[in-house]
Amino acid sequence: MIEYLSITYYLKKFEKMQGVTDLTDIKLPGRNDECWCGSGKKYKKCHMDFDRRMHEYELAGAEVPPHSLLKTPEQLAGIRESAKINIAVLDYVAEHIRAGITTEEIDRWVYEQTVLRGGIPAPLHYEGYPKSVCTSIDEVVCHGIPSPDRVLREGDIINIDCSTVLGGYFSDSSRMFCIGEVSPEKKRLVEVARQSLQVGLEQVKPWGFLGDMGDAINRFIMKNGYSVVRDIGGHGIGLAFHEDPWVSYVSAPGTEMLMVPGLVFTIEPMINMGSCEFYTDGEDGWTVYTEDGLPSAQWEIQVAVTDDGYEILSY
Repeated sequence: MIEYLSITYYLKKFEKMQGVTDLTDIKLPGRNDECWCGSGKKYKKCHMDFDRRMHEYELAGAEVPPHSLLKTPEQLAGIRESAKINIAVLDYVAEHIRAGITTEEIDRWVYEQTVLRGGIPAPLHYEGYPKSVCTSIDEVVCHGIPSPDRVLREGDIINIDCSTVLGGYFSDSSRMFCIGEVSPEKKRLVEVARQSLQVGLEQVKPWGFLGDMGDAINRFIMKNGYSVVRDIGGHGIGLAFHEDPWVSYVSAPGTEMLMVPGLVFTIEPMINMGSCEFYTDGEDGWTVYTEDGLPSAQWEIQVAVTDDGYEILSY
């Protein structure tokens, strides 16, 4: 954990810096100027103490988020509206998914239901991705591409990863579905993966570290006999599909970015029944498989850090 420094000298220096620069990404206003966050309040009544505290952590060696990553109340309101669509689309999938349908049909549902509600599927054409949703079945860890040739079968487990853009605001979440009668081993994997989100959420609090969350999830998963994928993680999101920070689920306590109010990111650990090793399909360049061919499971939620904990934006 970080050992805090005595900062009386640095805070005096910090006050002199106001109106010039800070160690993040914007110029700091004067005490009586309007706050940088857009609240309309004077800086001294709004974010001045917050910035001082951030500066203290930075002087102590912590990775602090730049102001550009911290969502304003107006931006959070826009993200919530996007998330309403994202949640509704996944609810629609939950009501209609069954054995015998193709993953191409799921893609069509997601596109139609998103557009019907005024949104845009964020994955469509993103860096060349050809579909509106990711459909990852059994040994596919993530980024499974919908296909008219892949029919859902009894016993499959599938992750549906849905992302939405509305008015320039992004939301993102995914759910696991068990198709018909699923083996006890797969059911347990899906349930433990779901439980890992709550374990992680318990560590999401202002002035904690993303590493606290990652460590809690990793220890929980290892205790249950599974492994967490190391090199694919979560991400910041809100004004873009993928923002900083990159979110690891195998990190150490007291490391990674400092969590402060306004930071928005996904919690989406990928849990493998066997080894954490994986590979990417050499032909399509997207589909990620477990190296040993054993199943993988993942749930994803989008969260915002608040003054007293967290808010789940999309699930």
